[in-house]
Amino acid sequence: MSTAIIKPGVCGLETKITVSKKDRRTVDVAIESACPHVKKMEEELQGINGANECFMKFTDSKVYESANKHCKHLACPVPTGIIKAIEVECGLALPRDVEMKITKE
Repeated sequence: MSTAIIKPGVCGLETKITVSKKDRRTVDVAIESACPHVKKMEEELQGINGANECFMKFTDSKVYESANKHCKHLACPVPTGIIKAIEVECGLALPRDVEMKITKE
């Protein structure tokens, strides 16, 4: 099981992603979120091929297809967090934090 905690910024709607392997290739994504739009993605992200998902183009990704349908803000970092957690669960990446610092001068 791999987990990503996403603190998206101004909206304050923290999200916890848990990815669990069902077999060698298939994963389920569980989403705990205060955001109802992000939460709706969960049902579409069950039984997906994790290895394939991590190497698809944005337009072919089930994660980004679901985000396109449900997320209301293009800059939402949750879809990327889902992909990162899938990578870790499938052994395609090490569990490392990702950070964005945004400033205005």
